[in-house]
Amino acid sequence: MSFLFIKLLVEDLGPWGVVFWRCLFGTITLFIILFVFKKQELKRVRFKSLPWLKLFLVALFNNALPFAFIAMSEMRISSSLASVINATTPIWTIVIGALFFFIPVKGRQWIGVSIGFLGILILLNLDFKSLINENFIGAGTMLFATFCYGLGAQMAKRYLQELSIIIVSIITLFFSTMISLIFILILNESVHLTSVFSTHTFLSLIGLGVFGSGFAYLFYYYMVKEGSAEFASLVTYIVPITAMLWGYLLLGEGISPHMILGLLFVFAGVYLSSAKMAKKRSSFNTSIGSNH
Repeated sequence: MSFLFIKLLVEDLGPWGVVFWRCLFGTITLFIILFVFKKQELKRVRFKSLPWLKLFLVALFNNALPFAFIAMSEMRISSSLASVINATTPIWTIVIGALFFFIPVKGRQWIGVSIGFLGILILLNLDFKSLINENFIGAGTMLFATFCYGLGAQMAKRYLQELSIIIVSIITLFFSTMISLIFILILNESVHLTSVFSTHTFLSLIGLGVFGSGFAYLFYYYMVKEGSAEFASLVTYIVPITAMLWGYLLLGEGISPHMILGLLFVFAGVYLSSAKMAKKRSSFNTSIGSNH
């Protein structure tokens, strides 16, 4: 439901305001979890030896920038379309892994990537005239957010693998809170505390910050650590189904045939491009079972 909450919040809080408040709520949530349930994690952490620059970069590319660009995109396109474009994240993750992190990619996976990009064009309805106008900005910022997610996931897998999941989650969300606050000050975005504590805004921030950023990032970094960046990114192809449903039921957004067709192409591309990973996980589980 994150895309629904962002749509409800962005008009009142602005893009960077949404980022600031969701990250703040998420950080507070994880601090409570840490001090109530995970105190032993603090004793194990050597703060001086933490890779602070890499944590900051993961916060920037995996949280702050994509959160902001998603909010910007939803000022111009529907939450449903934004969530559908977000389903291209696994494709970007694979491309970035191949180009910048030298993760081998087979021919079938490149075919999947190509089909996924065709799906993007179908999502945009192949209406290049309207793309030059507002839709290009809305879809373009959303695509840039998915690129950031792919880069952030690969960086987290490569550089933060050995760190505690809850420590990574807290530090990256805290850094994102500070980054967004700086952007609010630079861009002179207004922060109205009265609107934040209105009933519908506060409840939306609980949904987006506590659950969509706090608890969700514990699960996310667990999947990155125990699986892979590509595996963790696969969750994004489930999101459009529920996001389109909530957008239709609660926001009155339409679900057009080209969105469904484009989403099917994206799913096909994700399936083909992730086939290698699925086989690896299957063989791993089989070996575990045989050992037992």
